[in-house]
Amino acid sequence: MSMHAKTDSEVTSLAPSSPARSPRGGGRAVYYVQSPSRDSHDGEKTTNSFHSTPVLSPVGSPGRHSRHSSSSTRFSSKSSAAAAADRRRSKGDKQWKEFNAIEEEGLLDDDNARRRRSCRCYFLGFLVAFFVLFSFFSLVLWGASRNQKPIVTMKSISFDKFAIQAGNDDSGVATEMVTMNSTVKFVYRNTGTFFGIHVTSTLLDLSYSESQLTLATGSINKFYQSRKSQRTLTVMMQGTRVPLYGGGVDLSSKDGIPTAPVPLTLSFMVRSRAYVLGKLVKPNFKKRVQCSVVLDPKKMNMAISLKNSCT
Repeated sequence: MSMHAKTDSEVTSLAPSSPARSPRGGGRAVYYVQSPSRDSHDGEKTTNSFHSTPVLSPVGSPGRHSRHSSSSTRFSSKSSAAAAADRRRSKGDKQWKEFNAIEEEGLLDDDNARRRRSCRCYFLGFLVAFFVLFSFFSLVLWGASRNQKPIVTMKSISFDKFAIQAGNDDSGVATEMVTMNSTVKFVYRNTGTFFGIHVTSTLLDLSYSESQLTLATGSINKFYQSRKSQRTLTVMMQGTRVPLYGGGVDLSSKDGIPTAPVPLTLSFMVRSRAYVLGKLVKPNFKKRVQCSVVLDPKKMNMAISLKNSCT
């Protein structure tokens, strides 16, 4: 019993006399846990030995707690500063994105404006070029068509009747009057290689050369002549009871035939118009024909050539 009591006292004295410190010197309290063990295997003598195991205190020292608190404060401050920096950075990125979007919209507007200006310039340039080319082409066509004038070739004239008789005009004045019939033939030829021609003519006038008194007239109906073609025209000229008023004192006839040759003049104008390029290029051609012919009583109802009598 005495030994056991001693052992307890020793254990009691060991517990407070062994205040071990932490190896790091952090001021942490160390406790020892006693575990009983048998020193011998005898049932009578049992000696309790204590093995001490250091156990750290669950509660840290005041210095460690203060350092942990300051570290937490610094971490919180850094976290707050980082969050604020992130917000500023995100706000700045947003502003830059908005600025970039605005700048891109401005660039797109500038590009669209330049494209529109370019399109307008191209369109105006196209119009100017088209007008210049079209004018040049029209001028070439006009110049080419002017060199392809139609040709009028007089063929012949024949006299069927020529009679002079006394009579009164519409106002009742007594005078000599002439009645005559004649036929004129000529050829109209279109020399144009790329255009047709619309042809009209003034009245064919057959007058007495001494007094320029018209004795007979004839007309040509309007017609169209295709390119590089020709036609022969026959015109009937008539004069019925044409008063002479003293202008034909030298004229006389017997049985509808003059007793002496009668000098006559045939004149008319042929008008031709070609529509080369619609109504934009439409050259006009005029051909004045004048022929001197003599009515010979011996050649009545015979064709008299006009080949060398016309200008």
